[in-house]
Amino acid sequence: MPESGPVLRCGARVLDLSAPVVMGVINVTPDSFSDGGRFLDPVRAVERGLSMVEEGAAILDIGGESTRPGAAPVSAGEEIDRVLPVIERLASDLAARDVPAILSIDTSKPEVMRAAAAAGAGLVNDVRALRAPGALEAAAATGCAIALMHMRGEPATMQHDPRYEDVVGEVKAFLLDRAQACREAGIGADRIAIDPGFGFGKALAHNLELLRRLPELAATGLPVLVGLSRKSSVGALTGRAVGERLAGSLALAALAVFNGARIVRAHDVAATVDAVKVAHAVRSRDHAVRNRDTAAHDIGGQGLP
Repeated sequence: MPESGPVLRCGARVLDLSAPVVMGVINVTPDSFSDGGRFLDPVRAVERGLSMVEEGAAILDIGGESTRPGAAPVSAGEEIDRVLPVIERLASDLAARDVPAILSIDTSKPEVMRAAAAAGAGLVNDVRALRAPGALEAAAATGCAIALMHMRGEPATMQHDPRYEDVVGEVKAFLLDRAQACREAGIGADRIAIDPGFGFGKALAHNLELLRRLPELAATGLPVLVGLSRKSSVGALTGRAVGERLAGSLALAALAVFNGARIVRAHDVAATVDAVKVAHAVRSRDHAVRNRDTAAHDIGGQGLP
């Protein structure tokens, strides 16, 4: 029997996470590390989003401010000007096609959260885990699902010699604390996902340890979102430039799913969907075998035939 999984309530829609899903990345920015500038034109961004849905993306993550290492902040007004036309058009086009994909807004600003939700977004993906003034209250009021990410420091400085005593323990404690803050603000557990923040204030060794011990985050019962696509860790492991990191990104995506990730954020949707399906099939079989063996052991322990 397939492994059962959680759901994520995204405004008026419910995202089924009984099998892991892929979140396609749409950077409406001039300076994102991988594809900055390519989709700054709203028409191109919308076309990219629709093609990602055709390739199997269940979520489209739209961001108007780069959070790459060293990135400079932009104003809420500029961010809204970048993302709102894309969200509005995608919401209209997806509704016309009766496609249930979820639109996500990648932001930390309460003004952007409110505007994006009003335009059709169903998920708020926040690298600062709703710590900006007013963000928690704004996110709660939208009815959107919330993806809480761990980041040590700020994008401009986060990769300056990050240190941890126990990276997994510290990340897990932070995310559970932020999830509790969400619940106290009226955000139900079925609206919360957690993201360990690969590459956000972590060295390569920290990222690998988080990936190895991802089951500890999955054991919290909250859906785990991971963003590993094309990141510097892939470059460090393979020696490949940003545009040549597909194979490494797919390997990390598959490992993350096998270790319990439910949402995989990716630039290369079609290939990632395939990798996620394969990893999930292996994981489901592995769990089925372990559950069967556990049941047989329990029956044997009771002296039954």
